[in-house]
Amino acid sequence: MYWTFAFFTLLMIAVLLLSRFPQVQHTTEERAGSLEMYRALARKRVVWMYFFAMFAYVGCEQGTADWISQFLSQYHGFDPHTTGATAVSWFWGLLTAGCFLGLLLLKIFDSRKVLIGASFGALFCLSAALFGPASVSVIAFPAIGLFASVMWPIVISLALNSVAEHHGSFSGILSTAIIGGALVPVIIGRVGDRIGLRGGLACLYLTFGCILTIGFWAKPLINNATLNLKKASAEAAT
Repeated sequence: MYWTFAFFTLLMIAVLLLSRFPQVQHTTEERAGSLEMYRALARKRVVWMYFFAMFAYVGCEQGTADWISQFLSQYHGFDPHTTGATAVSWFWGLLTAGCFLGLLLLKIFDSRKVLIGASFGALFCLSAALFGPASVSVIAFPAIGLFASVMWPIVISLALNSVAEHHGSFSGILSTAIIGGALVPVIIGRVGDRIGLRGGLACLYLTFGCILTIGFWAKPLINNATLNLKKASAEAAT
């Protein structure tokens, strides 16, 4: 799986080097703003809500991937260099592949409904991974990546679509929230040292739960465009 990622990364670099793009003139909305812009955004409650949502998501992603191999070894006796490593690679692989499925779902359903469904799916897989037998756990952990794959683009889209201005500055604030990927795995480890790794990974219920709530409180200025299947079927019949 890692060789596959390396190949496509090198291919992408080659394409970018050989391609000529027109010079881009950024608009005021796209540029990083002044200190006053950041202050204006910091006074908005919705900005902080999405900041912590992004913190939680990256924590979910890294917190799961970083501890899969250790959990499978500690609780089920799997070799971390073979079965554990394979489970981790499948997690990242499904995280990538799930993006294509997410694109299809977003053409059919409102993004908030997709996010709710993905969050419930991830929570179900997390429960199966933590409390199921070895044969289930080794499959459920990678499956979390399939459901988590749609979370990042949906949360980013909903966040930027929830404020009317200063989108460039807001993007910078959201990008800062990736620090969650560094802190959440440490929290899992610290909690795991005290009550066991299963208890530490149970912290992911909080972070995935945070993502789940977005589907209920998010109020985007414009909903994502979806296909009207009934209308399309009627037009096709005529």
